[in-house]
Amino acid sequence: MPTPARLPATTRIAYGGDYNPEQWPRHVWEEDYAAFGLASVDTVTLGVFAWSYLQPDEDTYDFTRLDAIVERAVAGGRQIVLATATGALPPWLAHRHPEVNRTDFEGRRHVYGQRHNACPSSPVFRRLSAALADRIAERYAGTPGLVAWHVGNEYGGACYCENCAAGFRDWLRERYGTIERLNDAWNATFWSHLFSDWEQVVVPNALSEHWRGPDHTAFQGITLDYLRFMSEAMRQNFRDEKAAIRRHDAETPVTTNFMGAPFRGIDYHRWADDLDFASWDNYPPGPREHARMALVHDQMRGLKGGAPFWLMEQTPSITASRDVNPVKRPGVLRLWSWQAVAHGADAVLYFQMRQSKGACEKYHGAVLDHAGRTDTRAFREVAALGGELEALGDAVLGARTPARVALVFDWDSWWAAEITDGLNRHVKYPAVVLAYYRALWDAGAQVDVVPCTASFDAYDVVVAPLLHMVKGDTASRLHDVVARGGSVLGTFWSGRVDEDDNAFLTDVPGPLAGLFGLRVEETDSAAPGVTNPVTLKGDGGELVSDASLVFELVVPEGADVVGTYGADFYAGTPAVTRMRHGAGDVPGGRAEEAPGGRAGEAWYVATGLDDAGVRWVVRRVLDRHGLVGPYADAADVELAVRERDGERTSFVLHHGLEPVDVAAHASGVDLLTGRRVTQGETLHLEPTDVVVLRED
Repeated sequence: MPTPARLPATTRIAYGGDYNPEQWPRHVWEEDYAAFGLASVDTVTLGVFAWSYLQPDEDTYDFTRLDAIVERAVAGGRQIVLATATGALPPWLAHRHPEVNRTDFEGRRHVYGQRHNACPSSPVFRRLSAALADRIAERYAGTPGLVAWHVGNEYGGACYCENCAAGFRDWLRERYGTIERLNDAWNATFWSHLFSDWEQVVVPNALSEHWRGPDHTAFQGITLDYLRFMSEAMRQNFRDEKAAIRRHDAETPVTTNFMGAPFRGIDYHRWADDLDFASWDNYPPGPREHARMALVHDQMRGLKGGAPFWLMEQTPSITASRDVNPVKRPGVLRLWSWQAVAHGADAVLYFQMRQSKGACEKYHGAVLDHAGRTDTRAFREVAALGGELEALGDAVLGARTPARVALVFDWDSWWAAEITDGLNRHVKYPAVVLAYYRALWDAGAQVDVVPCTASFDAYDVVVAPLLHMVKGDTASRLHDVVARGGSVLGTFWSGRVDEDDNAFLTDVPGPLAGLFGLRVEETDSAAPGVTNPVTLKGDGGELVSDASLVFELVVPEGADVVGTYGADFYAGTPAVTRMRHGAGDVPGGRAEEAPGGRAGEAWYVATGLDDAGVRWVVRRVLDRHGLVGPYADAADVELAVRERDGERTSFVLHHGLEPVDVAAHASGVDLLTGRRVTQGETLHLEPTDVVVLRED
């Protein structure tokens, strides 16, 4: 379990965002703060990219400008999230110490530019970034209104320099202890790779183990470990700066802003212990991404054992980093912000508060445009939402989600599956996970997104898509779920490899074979666009799903067949199975032996079902536990719940493009309008409508 969360001491959902007044003369600050008042903005994030003006050279610190910025925020009564200013290098540092610049996958040392531009293993970078964090914390600890520290910014990327190679070797020594254990983990007898000395290990890149790019590697174990190492190297950067802060401030919570989608380069679960609270930046890739956003919200909440998180960045209107950058349609900003709160956000913040006049984000959306107008549609929507959040007060602050469904997300399985030869490179781990989460979301289930190391004791249903790697006691804990009458849902490619990414020397799915009651004899693959119809039958319903990409040939060993392939030489063979278990007996047992006379079930989906097929399976798994939500048949109507001190608040959000009428699931008061709602009455929902129902 992660360390308990330490949440910022706020009295309402924090509202505001990333503010960079150093880009503007003082008279503009006054205009900005007047506008912040109109929008009910109570929180500003300061100094994220301030390194170059805080430290103009290695031996000089100058806090004059930041002093003025902080003093103005304090005078304005704003809460402050203060950054350590290390989100990007200053030019002098990269030129004086070129070794801090990253070396890319092709082996090229970069020169100064962009951001995410520091080698995480550079001793110079580690020393100077921690020193800056120390100076900032020493100066501003105890500042009135300081509610959180913000370390770095959107950690990510990779470096392949000699410092990283040395750090990688040190990390390997600590992980494996002996060179013999390393050789065993990497199956180094293959292709004459037996190492006799740690110094023989080099970074896996285009010059060594890779061909055709970062996902094509001759030795998956080496590349997997380098992915793990790089995540840990950046985590150590975070730890360095947090330790510097703690020398001067023992109490104020510390975080960093993760990226969503989710983000491949950083294993957020391994970072979770070091965060006091989780936060992330929400920039969805399209306008119809409500299920994807909900997935990442639930993932952020899951990092700290279900504790609330902060939405650290979003845009009021457009992004500035895509080929096509559409504006958010009227009402969408409000809807997506309330969705974040519904899933556990205790803050709704923006990037940026005022548009920059130059560089790559000058057209990125902002609360205030270049003219500083407060009569634009974007500002009016920001201000209206701010008023609603201010009126809500502390009604849901700190409240948690009462989830009985867990979705397992595992970075190691992601990395291992996508760097492995012999399967199907068109299959992407996040897409598979999202397909199953979307089906849970459509069904109205309350979901925690958790690591495979999490306790499953509180959940009736555990969904573990593409659990390619089975580590530690994960298999036995999944067995425990069905032994007590719960349900487990897994998919193709599960149970293939151990923690070293070596194949289990047994029938597939390895340690999960008894759980699912089957073995996988062969795995067929097809190019995108090639489908095999799968007929699903059960509970009086039948559906034909167009399956694609992966087709495992399954031999049941106790499991019942629920779906069969309709084409190719394996037509008529199992594609979806269900294994029933009795209490404490996996596999086998009788249903009446389970607690309360209820059998546990383990479902296995051996192919890439289409969305309709995934929904069909997920609904049946949820239905046996009474976990299908009241709006499951109303397309794009979302129900999310938060509870605190016995009070239950439900959020009904309409993501659809047309009005819809639904029957209210409970009685209570809409906290946004004060309207009384009676269970069963008709709720008329226009597109982007939100109801925040404090249930009786």
